[in-house]
Amino acid sequence: MKHGALTIVLVESPAPTIVRSPEIARTSGNTFGCLVRFAVANIRRRPERFVLAVLGIALAIACVTVVRTISASFAITGEDSVTDVLGSNQLWVVPAGGVHYDPDVRALIADGPAPTLSTPPDWTATRTLSGTTTVDGATVSLRGSDAVAPGRAAVGAGVAERLGIAPGATVDIGGQPLTAEIAGTGQSITVAAPLAGSLVGDNGWWTVAAPTGDEHRRDLAQLFGAATGLPATADPSVQPDPTGSGLIYDTVGGSGPLTFEQKFSALFSGKVTSSTLGVISTIGLILGFVIAVSSFLAAVAERKREFGIMSSIGLADEVLYFFLVESGITFLAAYLVGVLGAGVAVALVIPQIATFTAWGQAAGMVAAFIPAMAIVGALVPVHRLLQQRPVDLLGGR
Repeated sequence: MKHGALTIVLVESPAPTIVRSPEIARTSGNTFGCLVRFAVANIRRRPERFVLAVLGIALAIACVTVVRTISASFAITGEDSVTDVLGSNQLWVVPAGGVHYDPDVRALIADGPAPTLSTPPDWTATRTLSGTTTVDGATVSLRGSDAVAPGRAAVGAGVAERLGIAPGATVDIGGQPLTAEIAGTGQSITVAAPLAGSLVGDNGWWTVAAPTGDEHRRDLAQLFGAATGLPATADPSVQPDPTGSGLIYDTVGGSGPLTFEQKFSALFSGKVTSSTLGVISTIGLILGFVIAVSSFLAAVAERKREFGIMSSIGLADEVLYFFLVESGITFLAAYLVGVLGAGVAVALVIPQIATFTAWGQAAGMVAAFIPAMAIVGALVPVHRLLQQRPVDLLGGR
């Protein structure tokens, strides 16, 4: 029997194609648009979970934003109040009792009589009396200065707006009618020293200007301290010795990039963020993050088979991207609800210290945490999901 030759024909098979879901195929390469639609579809399928997650995270964000807004408001207030006191002077000599910020009058108030000074030649020291008084039933910061003529009252723009005092209006202070003039942007009313002394006593401080040409020397406090016998510091957190005569605050000779005013404002801000309120807000933010992760873990548990199918046909990466997009949408919605709610709450509850600038600073600070929280919030449930084989996901285990 004659056998024919065996002929083998090799046929080159076409390259394997990546099978994508119909939804992805219709996007013409725009995978991100597909993922957004997937995320929105899942949100619409379980709107109650999305709403609860957003509200939980938003409440935490609102707590942090409120605290940060208060902190930023105090920081702005602290810097403005010090600038109002110092003017163009380089040194601030406070009494042994120190000074404090009075939130009712929104200004710094002296807690004792200004120390006795023997001013060196060419130095200019200006004594300012400081205390509080009542004007039209409202408590205000009152200062006394020899630069204000009798019968006149230099009213800061802030207190003028708060009390509705117009230029040229008559202001009754200590039973004396004074003609008001708007001076500066502060929250104090400055009158002649004798009138102020009859109301606030000798309480006050000194502001000192260096000799011409020496304004920017870094050793001004040391020179003036050696001439007057008073201690000096560039740290506003240092308080004067109650048993001493007073303390010199150096506003030009401190180290570091921050000015004295900025250090003083940071001191104000730190008191808020380190308080119990600040700790509670931080705990709230952590709880909000836990709520988000729990929500995504529940979503993974419900959709194991769906993601198992996606993983088995080569779409494991899309699973990760899907959760990143859904996490981003959730945190973005929570952020908007939280910061807007915080702004409304602060404006209604504490309008006297809340400003749009402070709210904007707080919202910007909180926004810096959102991307990281969204990414981590998606990675935790996805990591648990991808640790399993697609067959296990399809089997429902």
